[in-house]
Amino acid sequence: MKKQVPAVRRGAWGRRDALRLGGVGLATLGLAACSRVDGGDGGEGGGSGSTLDRLREQGFVKVGLANEIPFGFVDDSGNPAGQSPAVAKAVFEELGVPEIQAESVSWDGLIPGLKSNQFDVIAAGMFITPERCQQVAFSEPTATSPEAFMVAEGNPHGIQHFEDFVDNPDLRLAVLNGSVEQTYANHFGVPEDQQELITNQTAGYELLEAGRADAMSMLSVSHEYLLQERGGPFEVTEPFFPVIDGQEEKGWGGLCFRQDENALLEEVNRVIAEFKENGRLLELGQDWGFTEADLPDDTTTAELCEG
Repeated sequence: MKKQVPAVRRGAWGRRDALRLGGVGLATLGLAACSRVDGGDGGEGGGSGSTLDRLREQGFVKVGLANEIPFGFVDDSGNPAGQSPAVAKAVFEELGVPEIQAESVSWDGLIPGLKSNQFDVIAAGMFITPERCQQVAFSEPTATSPEAFMVAEGNPHGIQHFEDFVDNPDLRLAVLNGSVEQTYANHFGVPEDQQELITNQTAGYELLEAGRADAMSMLSVSHEYLLQERGGPFEVTEPFFPVIDGQEEKGWGGLCFRQDENALLEEVNRVIAEFKENGRLLELGQDWGFTEADLPDDTTTAELCEG
């Protein structure tokens, strides 16, 4: 069955979410644009602690996101929105940092942007993978969602899996450049010339509209929210977790930091554990279509980084 998410009126993001998000103090995108944060200044010996001190003193934390509804995006009013910014906002509020400011970049620009100090945290629902763990540090998991495809209404090509693109060389797949979906497409043998690499969710939708792609690969909850927002003659296929080497690949997303932010990461994980225990993590995700089935289990970031 398809995941049920709250109804969203087409074109209503600005009105509806400005009210809801205003209640948690999210700052506007414009405040974060065209500036850089102070770089990390040292690991365990006080660098990460001083990062949190800096954030408390300035009163806000800058987060990077990639406009993927509903994990992390900018709404019609220019406000950061989605499950991951909501978690980031709540976590940092507990740590004495009352606001977040967001900068939207292309998906494949998130990790480079973090490493070059464009922002302090990635709040985009980024999945924790061994390859990414070599470059950045992840919090403990905060959410998951199965994969799915957005296809033309009626699914005329019967697309249900990445392997369908291998079987039919005429099919074209829109996939986020640098995403775990791109990794899946490559693993299952989708030829590169059948992949349309996109920088964000909207670009994939526009390829579908123009008939330049037969499907877009993304998380099921992302497709559902985008379809409710944009409408159109499309549908979402049955959700699934890819099976690789006999094991179901259930990806977990978390907040993402520079590798030297050890003390800050420890504090963030402490609050995430509290939110998981007291039900706040579920509450923060419910407005964005996440259910108990999408909450973290006992899988740890260390295990995910090991692969």
